[in-house]
Amino acid sequence: MDTVRRLWNAFWDSRAARRTTGLSMLAVMGLGAGVVWGSWSRACAGGNCPSIASLDGYRAREALKIYAADGRLITEIGTQRRTVVRLDELPPAVPAAFLAVEDQRFYEHGGVDFRGVFRAVVKNALTLSFEEGFSTISMQLARNVFPERLPSTKTIVRKVREVRVALELERTFPKERILELYLNQVFMGGSLYGVEAAAQGFFGKSARDVNVAEAALLAGVLRYPNFYDPRRNPNNALRRRNLVLNLMRDQGYLTHEEAEQWKAWPIELSQRGDFGEIAPYFVEWVRQQVYDRFGSAIFERGYRVYTTLDLDMQVAAERSLEDQLVVIESEAYGPFAHATYLEAMQQAAETGQVVPYLQGALVSLDARTGHVRAMVGGRDFQDSKFNRAVQAERQAGSTFKPFVYSAALRTGLFTTSTIIDDAPISLTLEGDSLPWEPQNYEGDFRGPMTLRRGLALSRNLVAIRLGEQIGVPAVRGEALRFGLSTPIPIYPAIHIGSASVRPIEMASAYTAFATLGERAAPIGIVRVEDETGAIVWEPQIRRDRVMEVNHAWLMTDLLKSVVNNGSAYRAVRETGRFFHPAGGKTGTTNDGTDVWFVGFTSEIVTAVWMGFDQPVKIKANAAGGVLAAPAWTSFMNAVYERRLAPSDWQRPADLVGARIDNITGRLATPYCPSQNTDQEWYLPGTQPRDPCPLHWFRPGFTYRETGEGRRWVMMPGETRAAIAETRVARSRQ
Repeated sequence: MDTVRRLWNAFWDSRAARRTTGLSMLAVMGLGAGVVWGSWSRACAGGNCPSIASLDGYRAREALKIYAADGRLITEIGTQRRTVVRLDELPPAVPAAFLAVEDQRFYEHGGVDFRGVFRAVVKNALTLSFEEGFSTISMQLARNVFPERLPSTKTIVRKVREVRVALELERTFPKERILELYLNQVFMGGSLYGVEAAAQGFFGKSARDVNVAEAALLAGVLRYPNFYDPRRNPNNALRRRNLVLNLMRDQGYLTHEEAEQWKAWPIELSQRGDFGEIAPYFVEWVRQQVYDRFGSAIFERGYRVYTTLDLDMQVAAERSLEDQLVVIESEAYGPFAHATYLEAMQQAAETGQVVPYLQGALVSLDARTGHVRAMVGGRDFQDSKFNRAVQAERQAGSTFKPFVYSAALRTGLFTTSTIIDDAPISLTLEGDSLPWEPQNYEGDFRGPMTLRRGLALSRNLVAIRLGEQIGVPAVRGEALRFGLSTPIPIYPAIHIGSASVRPIEMASAYTAFATLGERAAPIGIVRVEDETGAIVWEPQIRRDRVMEVNHAWLMTDLLKSVVNNGSAYRAVRETGRFFHPAGGKTGTTNDGTDVWFVGFTSEIVTAVWMGFDQPVKIKANAAGGVLAAPAWTSFMNAVYERRLAPSDWQRPADLVGARIDNITGRLATPYCPSQNTDQEWYLPGTQPRDPCPLHWFRPGFTYRETGEGRRWVMMPGETRAAIAETRVARSRQ
């Protein structure tokens, strides 16, 4: 009887325990259901869940894209570098790779994969953590599109909101639209967003052109972009890519053989994600212009800026300028007392302070349009974003002299053979107690010479005397006519370039010489298009005629002499071996702080400047023809390796030619030494009429009017005989 009672009591106790356990489980389940229901019902209360309706016209944030003249992408600007691409434009491997690794049952669920939910709940319960997620592509899209409402912190409320938004997405949009939005929205590391930007950044090509292995790498990077970054962690990226390929095989996207083939494919990354690191000063110059016009919103709206930049010329410009600066620092031209660029950077790394180093700038324009083909604003954009090609105002030195000569020819009182005395000058200027006594660069004086020789040899005293004869106001007016916007002081030193100028404006001014009279304003943007391809800004080419053709041809011919037998001859012709028709002007400030060369062909004008940001003597005997002109020559040689030779300038038909003696400026006689004669051209009526008085006598000839003008003409035989007899008779007396 006791045994029966004990069994009964044990049975009753166990039944009570089961009842208690069951009731407890029901209570917990009820509580859980209540929590879930409460969370579900309250998660979006007060408008905390984003509205799916906003996605009807949704377009992902898309960076501003800047293109070169040939259509190549230079760079993208924006907090999110993204280029939107349609799903039907992508190869099948791209969506397949993402589906294989991120959401295998994407086409089977309605926004939430409940198998994944169950798996995550079990794993998190066993590990007492919330590390295992169950996000579908729809849930990830919800989080990526609405980051403000659905922050990345892992909470139950955020997860519930994700689920609700994902379900609404699935009810509203077809699967293909959701997948397309997702592939354009996802974060791929750094500033890359979406598969197109990532493909461009990693492989240097469009996502439309990636192969299966590259598609798998894109999908693999997504989970942890920094950890799987193929540039930083190539081994991690390789293992992850192969895992994705295995998943694609397991899900039927690839056969076993195809998967093994693509797993053997090497990771081939582009050497440069874009060209922004090549032309940073130009990119910043363009960026500022579009920002000033459209505001900061342009960097998120997918606008496209088509520019004038020639990438091949830009590469040549950067290489030519830097190579010449390094040669100067190497003391190939004599002692260089300053820190080199490499020494300055090393000291900056060690102490955090950057010592001054030699800087340079180069800007190259299409002579007829003003299109900026190359721009170098300094040696290191990361160290200094100051654009010396556009912003620096430095003394022009002798590159200013052509404006003096142009103003003189404009008066009609001077010709290219007008004689100016290269002799000492002493001027007492208003407000000065001591006289101003300028010197030539060489420190000597060479006496009377023509305007041509004065400009070719860059004689300061010739330019000053010429400027003084036509007046400072005329010279200032000429500089303004040529487009210089910096202040031009009213004192004689401007004749030899004491005024400060900007390199880009000097290049623009010289386009008038290259085109025989028309100055082209510099322009860097061809057009700006919005995200639909509509043109929203199209800057117009600006050309102004500043000289009539005859005047311009004479000035261009003078500037050709600088290259052919003047201060730039050695750097351009002799050692530089640049033999195409060209003109230009060297420039050096008196204290040696700035050196210039502004040179041109009939197609391209390029200004080169070198100096320190805080003016200091570059080196002893610094000269533009020695230091700056070689960089121009190297650049132009590289440019004309890829294009046809430039044409020479066609001389206007109404100019009158004459060979003159360059010491007297008069017509050369047969007795003038050949080295003292030059071929000159004149506006009709301005040519010299008298023979050279130093070399005028020639027995048997007379100088008189002919049908072709005044010429030395041989006398008839009897006349010459009579003159000879007379001379003999006189000699016997």
